[in-house]
Amino acid sequence: MQTLRDAQPALLDEAGGSTGLFHVEVGSEQAGGRLDRVLAEAAEAAGLPLSRTRLQRLIAEGHVRLGETPITDARAKLPAGSLVTIAVPPPEPAEPIGQDIQLNVVFEDDHLIVIDKPAGLVVHPSAGHADGTLVNALIAHCGDSLSGIGGVRRPGIVHRLDRDTSGLLVVAKTDAAHAGLAAIFADHGRSGSLVRDYHAFVWGVPDRPSGSVEAALGRDVHNRLKVAIVPAHRGRHAVTHWSREATFGQAALLRCRLETGRTHQIRVHLTSIGHPVIGDATYGTGFRTKADRLEGPARAIAAALSRQALHATTLGFEHPITGDAMLFHSVLPPDLASLAAALQG
Repeated sequence: MQTLRDAQPALLDEAGGSTGLFHVEVGSEQAGGRLDRVLAEAAEAAGLPLSRTRLQRLIAEGHVRLGETPITDARAKLPAGSLVTIAVPPPEPAEPIGQDIQLNVVFEDDHLIVIDKPAGLVVHPSAGHADGTLVNALIAHCGDSLSGIGGVRRPGIVHRLDRDTSGLLVVAKTDAAHAGLAAIFADHGRSGSLVRDYHAFVWGVPDRPSGSVEAALGRDVHNRLKVAIVPAHRGRHAVTHWSREATFGQAALLRCRLETGRTHQIRVHLTSIGHPVIGDATYGTGFRTKADRLEGPARAIAAALSRQALHATTLGFEHPITGDAMLFHSVLPPDLASLAAALQG
């Protein structure tokens, strides 16, 4: 039978979750059992408030080891006699703090602020990104003026960009602006003023000048950290319109306009038609060898690109308070401009 013992005294935080280092010894009765299930049973027997969901998150974040080896698959089978170590980190602060992080402010008034976000900047605190986010930067920049509708972890946030996607993003500074912007984004521009265009450098050249991808998106059943195209009844409706702007032999530059705004939408939709975004380490891994077919500087730049070549280039909406038409454009950042120049060369 599995047992759970402390390697050091456990602490009970205010949220009712234990922190500390624990060992689980797997007995013959649990041999072949799933990692998350065995750990949940051990925690319950020991009276520790560690749910199976919480343990799955700890496993995914690398806080669980089998012997000396990190194990990140909650479905892993455990042999009898194995020793599993759980390192439960202390709780993160309930509220993010302001941090002096440079922002590229495109527009700002008393109601909202438009940011040109660099690649690598996470929008809001999340697992593995407790600070150093756009929210931390906004708190320092805006002080108490950020809208609180999004909650303490996402003040003012009405939409977001992936960490490694650069470009334009609007944030509400007042609750009234937040409510108005949220309604605009919820409508996805179907009957309103919202415009969201992205530039995407993709592998291969589409055989027609423009097209649309309409396919529902949901969590990948094999990898919960990824998004996949799923049957309509299981996912969320998603539509991406694209047009060819330039071709480079082995690659192309597409302009993508979102009709809906789902997580990883452009990246998954373009991969589904055989043209994944260059540099996409999540959805374009099967196309990495295409960089070898490029010549000269283009091959080196494409191979060295440390993020997906996706940039939110245009953002337009009706100002939620004044009613003014707002339209912003962002040029390609240096890494993508270098890629474009090399591909053209």
